[in-house]
Amino acid sequence: MPDPVDIPRAFLLERFDEFLSLEQGSSERTNEAYGRDLARLATWAVVKGVREPQGISPAHLREYVYHLKDLGLAPSSIRRGMSAVRTWYRFLLAEGVVTKDPSEQLETPRKWRTLPEVLTADEVDRIIGAISLDEPLAFRDRAMLELAYGAGLRVSEWIGILAKDVLLEDLVVRVLGKGGKERMVPIGRKAAGALAMYVRELRPRLEKGEGEGHLFLNARGQPLSRMGAWKILRKYVDLSGVTKTVTPHTLRHSFATHLLEGGADLRAVQEMLGHADISTTQIYTHVDREHLRQVHKQFHPRG
Repeated sequence: MPDPVDIPRAFLLERFDEFLSLEQGSSERTNEAYGRDLARLATWAVVKGVREPQGISPAHLREYVYHLKDLGLAPSSIRRGMSAVRTWYRFLLAEGVVTKDPSEQLETPRKWRTLPEVLTADEVDRIIGAISLDEPLAFRDRAMLELAYGAGLRVSEWIGILAKDVLLEDLVVRVLGKGGKERMVPIGRKAAGALAMYVRELRPRLEKGEGEGHLFLNARGQPLSRMGAWKILRKYVDLSGVTKTVTPHTLRHSFATHLLEGGADLRAVQEMLGHADISTTQIYTHVDREHLRQVHKQFHPRG
């Protein structure tokens, strides 16, 4: 690792400061803020073994954004830091120091706030527990919600599953995801038990020759629609008394977050969710970190 005093020279920070003042006409306050932001990035990069701007990749920048979040910086401060990085790369491109800008597709904290709320395990239990056996379609509804949460499926995936895709002996379901990609997703014993009960006790009575092989059918024996699935979930959320905004995708987010909170490997979660790029899965590490931060703040004597 080079001596820290080499960082301004190695990452052209002094030349960038001159560029801001002379060519951009930036204020002294902006120059100082951008200088601090980039010095922090450069120091972090050196710790990661990167010794010059050319060595910083898009993956490095994504990791760095989450590093800033872990430091407790406000989203507004992180956005300013990313603005500094983008301006710096425009300067580096103009100077011919780099040939590509790794900050082009950098995600900003604004997107993080679009994540749906995540349910606690207790809230999931309350929603599924709100399904009364007095309901004529209780076996279907329980099987559907146990599967949606237990396998972390997209709503299009759980209404699209065929009866033959449920392999109860192996405790897995075959799922056709985005782009027609097939994956095998494990299910727990609670989901398997609920599915077995539905398939044995109720589905044969619903099937009237119009089910097209789908696992989940409506009262008329036709494949359950996306809107139908949403209404069923909404019904039990209301009955449970859970006040959070809950959509089918909330169950998927909760599945991923609970796995990570329990110590699951990110690559394994990526595989179960059917994400092509692990950077998509990494957004759940932000949710998990936020949970840990809140726990620390609430329970630590100096939180």
